[in-house]
Amino acid sequence: MNAGPLAGLKVVEFAGIGPGPMCGMLLADLGAQVLRIDRLEPSGLGVARPARFDLLQRGKRSLRIDLKRDAGVALARELVARADALIEGFRPGTMERMGLGPDVCIGLNPRLVYGRVTGFGQTGPLARSAGHDLNYVALAGALHAIGREGTAPTPPLNLLGDYAGGAMLLAFGIMSALWSARESGRGQIVDAAMIDGVASLMTSLYGLLAAGLQNGPRGTNLLDSGAPHYDVYRCADGEYVSVAPLETKFREVFVARLGLSPGDLPDVQDPGRWPEARRKLAELFAGRTRAQWCELLEGSDACFAPVLAPLEAPNHPHHRARQTFIEIDGIAQPAPAPRFSVTPPRLPEPPYPPGEGGIEWAAQWGIPEEVLFRGVAPDDGTASN
Repeated sequence: MNAGPLAGLKVVEFAGIGPGPMCGMLLADLGAQVLRIDRLEPSGLGVARPARFDLLQRGKRSLRIDLKRDAGVALARELVARADALIEGFRPGTMERMGLGPDVCIGLNPRLVYGRVTGFGQTGPLARSAGHDLNYVALAGALHAIGREGTAPTPPLNLLGDYAGGAMLLAFGIMSALWSARESGRGQIVDAAMIDGVASLMTSLYGLLAAGLQNGPRGTNLLDSGAPHYDVYRCADGEYVSVAPLETKFREVFVARLGLSPGDLPDVQDPGRWPEARRKLAELFAGRTRAQWCELLEGSDACFAPVLAPLEAPNHPHHRARQTFIEIDGIAQPAPAPRFSVTPPRLPEPPYPPGEGGIEWAAQWGIPEEVLFRGVAPDDGTASN
């Protein structure tokens, strides 16, 4: 049996890309049994790679089901009837056309939480339009604010839309709806739109805008690289460090650690002196290597951290002490988060290839053998069970 705070939770995930798989991974990491329904043929979406490197699939099992066949749809319905939650990330109307829409599924299982994640949501004039993370972040108003002064907006990987605004919002919505179902006995649909999620993440920024505290062009404000005391600096070896002593008490530590007198750094409380302060700090940081700055500043209240490359980060002493990164099947990757004092989860299983590992879990869920073996694809990979 799985361990973790979500042990015993059964989730059916219809295979997709981006936020749906990430949401399923978050639940699986914490002990849920996430059973993935895979297509017979690759979708052509996402970045192709061997299954063991598709880390968003860790901790899950898979069944390959032909949802164009009646037997495949029947098996999917049997799984949904026994699940606590469902995850799907298709365009609005796709699940309904397959005979697996929320009316059908919640009709089979009144306590089911039916989780849907899309970019534009289930309703509205853009609901059926194609898009990707960058488009949703742009429409929500976040992309406009990201970048340096005088430059075009900078795409922030696909972290804001797919994962923060999509996967995290869907996971939070599913768990909220499960709490409600525990009290009421009624499931419901969770409509997680990435534009809604990204907009929610910007709530504090809207407060700053209303207060007139974030009113300059991109790259000229306190938190968007405009302020010299909230930015990154290049070191003598070409590496970078980050500094963020926004508060006076931390800035005093920062200045002292740099070997400066209190009046040596221009007053950063005055935005008019930001260019002068930036030139001073850039000159200072260019005089030593990143390792030398770490020795001088790291671990103090100067609000400092080295800018680590992704392959460097797992080896940082703090991450090693906390086991922030783990190794599974020889691949370094982030550990399940957050931490739990009473119900810590086990190390996740490596990703199963499409069609492998699911027979065992489906049988545990009580799927009749004749339904199971009529519904799976002939080459479903049952040898792994």
